[in-house]
Amino acid sequence: MTKELLQYVDTTLRDGTQSLWAAESRTGMVEAVAEDLDQAGFQVVEVPLMPYNFKKIVRDLKEDPWKLAQIVGEKMPNAKKAFMGEPGLVLFELLETPPSVGKLFYDLLIERGAINRVQTMANIFGNLKTDFPWFIPYLRSKGMEIAHAVCYSISPRHTDEYFAKKTKEVVKNKPDVIYFKDAAGLLTVETLRRLLPIIIENSKGIPIEFHTHCTTGLADELYVEAMKMGVRSLHTAIPPLANGSGQPSVFTTIANAKYLNLDHNIDIERIQRISERLMVVAKADNLPIGAPLEYDYSQYIHQVPGGVISNLRFQLQAMNLQDRVDEVVEESIRIRAELGYPVMITPYSQFMVTQAAINVATGERYKVVIDELIQMAAGVYSEDSGYLMMDQDLKDKFLSLPRAKELHYEPVEDIPIKKLKEQFGGPTLSDEEFMLRYIMKGTKDIEEMRKADPYRKYFSASTPLAELLDKLSKQPSISHVQIQGHQGSLILTNN
Repeated sequence: MTKELLQYVDTTLRDGTQSLWAAESRTGMVEAVAEDLDQAGFQVVEVPLMPYNFKKIVRDLKEDPWKLAQIVGEKMPNAKKAFMGEPGLVLFELLETPPSVGKLFYDLLIERGAINRVQTMANIFGNLKTDFPWFIPYLRSKGMEIAHAVCYSISPRHTDEYFAKKTKEVVKNKPDVIYFKDAAGLLTVETLRRLLPIIIENSKGIPIEFHTHCTTGLADELYVEAMKMGVRSLHTAIPPLANGSGQPSVFTTIANAKYLNLDHNIDIERIQRISERLMVVAKADNLPIGAPLEYDYSQYIHQVPGGVISNLRFQLQAMNLQDRVDEVVEESIRIRAELGYPVMITPYSQFMVTQAAINVATGERYKVVIDELIQMAAGVYSEDSGYLMMDQDLKDKFLSLPRAKELHYEPVEDIPIKKLKEQFGGPTLSDEEFMLRYIMKGTKDIEEMRKADPYRKYFSASTPLAELLDKLSKQPSISHVQIQGHQGSLILTNN
């Protein structure tokens, strides 16, 4: 009797690095594992090419993200490659992005063969068809697979009826896939047993994937339960970028699935090789190694996703406020309740934590208010932002601020790229350079990036020995190298 196959969406390079390494996906690191990822048998491989990643790569890693996109396209020609994509080029500036800019960004990635699946979060933008009518038809015209997430959250708003209604809304967009996304790792087995049938029942036969995080220590058990309930596609990661606040390990999930008589098409040797390379990267760059976490009830109180916590620690350290993380998290709990319980997922979770950090740093609540909270008070982000339940006094305060009169509350009209280039350097500007300047809001960070050394190379899948010898030949302190093999030895002298 043929065993049923379980499919795997690999999150290592995107969600794994965002959750555990503050989105530190270096070009050389991706290059070192891309060929094996391409051939490993994953249903989908997430890649770190969102505009958010572009900012991180340019500003913090001092690398060119277009080079990374090129490497992804060249070294992963066969894999279905996904990233989190939305109508706004930058989630924090949803309404300010003209459709022409969003389309150009996608075009440049598609031309390089860097993406062919777009994952969107239905709890963020409301009705994509009416609010951003260009988005889905554009993706369809480019042959993109579309995966809509129904995102889990806990609040007085997020009832069983809410998830039934949200799934029905998603179905109207006719996505290829619906995935139940538990970004903060808050689901329990009992809750999954209650909600997953509701989502399946209302999905109208659209395939269901499941995505959770290991934040509370329950993820592996949740995956086993999801398998029992008929889910046949799970989001997993490869150690050292599994566990912790990231996704369950693909090795553990495969082992558990075996006892449910579920088979796989994963090349275990390849992913073991990937794991070994990434472990070398982690140790060389002093990056954390994901490990199983103990049950942490505080997660159910603050509900801040692991990736947001990871980046919060990174940002507070840069501000010399690293000892105040707990204060910021506590403040974000208060803010969420006051704002009407937005779902704690990108971008809302970032909004909550950013405002909380400002409140803590200034010592006065809402002395400075970020633009996005003003827009939320005005209903820009649809009912899923919670604005219908927002504290009325706070809403009135936000909307009476002088800044409230200056903000956009409707998507900007489309503007030709040629006209936009005039603001960033002129008509001879390449599309790639224009996009970098648009995302980075100028040239300063780009110039600093170009002053830096070329991206650091790690071992690639195809030429590890050649790269090792090249590196060793550049070390003046090494005079000779001896390589011992089964058939003899080779001695190389560095003259």
